[in-house]
Amino acid sequence: MTTSNELRLLPWSGPEGKACYLSTDDSGSYMSRLADNVEAVQLGTAFDLLERAVGVLGDRDVSPDDLRLMLTELTGALHDVVRVATSRGQLLAAVNKHPK
Repeated sequence: MTTSNELRLLPWSGPEGKACYLSTDDSGSYMSRLADNVEAVQLGTAFDLLERAVGVLGDRDVSPDDLRLMLTELTGALHDVVRVATSRGQLLAAVNKHPK
């Protein structure tokens, strides 16, 4: 079983916005694969938003409302990317701590 400092931070929040963690030794388990898939979608969304943001910033006629919407979407995506990076950093630290 995974020790408490080796819990995987999941890419979604629980009730009241609290972090969710997974404790498993099986990286191929249903929950591990689900988390991997959600992370992949989140990273893909962030990439797409980044490309859109470049276009919006290059548009001299963009409205303040459109800029605000883009900033809101980018903030959400950045939050997801930071969570993925944190989770993966913790996973790498756990793997390096217990090499097979």
